[in-house]
Amino acid sequence: MAQYEPTSRRPIGEGFRATARFATALCLRLNVHPDAISYASVIAAAIAAFCFWKSGNHPWLLFVAPLFCYLRLWFNMLDGMVALSAGKASWRGEILNDLPDRVSDVLIFAGVAHSGWMNPFIGYWAAIFALLTAYVGMFGQAVGVEREFSGVMSKPWRMVTLGVGAWITLALGSLPIHRFTILDLTCLFVIIGCLQTMAVRLKRIMAALRAKSAAP
Repeated sequence: MAQYEPTSRRPIGEGFRATARFATALCLRLNVHPDAISYASVIAAAIAAFCFWKSGNHPWLLFVAPLFCYLRLWFNMLDGMVALSAGKASWRGEILNDLPDRVSDVLIFAGVAHSGWMNPFIGYWAAIFALLTAYVGMFGQAVGVEREFSGVMSKPWRMVTLGVGAWITLALGSLPIHRFTILDLTCLFVIIGCLQTMAVRLKRIMAALRAKSAAP
């Protein structure tokens, strides 16, 4: 039986991938299952959410929270590298890789929403648009072309944007700008970026479908 190969893989910078090579080899040696790494990404996201939630009373947690957001991204990369290297990639693995990602998005933005540094309403809308962006990206795979990871506000850039907003808040405080705090503006920027990303992904998916239907 042929080994399963994922139909779509998120493009990852070689520099970031290089940080996980030793960890991949170690996981293979210790027979760590890639599913366990996927679950670890949710734990990292939950810790990030907790840090954001408590940062209203303990502002120094605004420095720590983004680090766990980035750890979540690193685990997201590591589980795929281990799965492919160990020959354990599967359809089941793709589901267990993607579903924890969506849980992580909600956890993190809910933690930000209740941090006390912003309007919770805006934080929850950022969570909703993060989910919609991932959902639109999966349309391509669902209709028989490649999954889309394009756009300015893909998962890694959502985490980077949130991290920058958190660190600026730590440095400057809430600093209202026309009634919006820095984290308000950060989440609004995420929402606008998600709208652009959904539009780009839909355009590329429709173009791929037209090309597929026109092929002999």
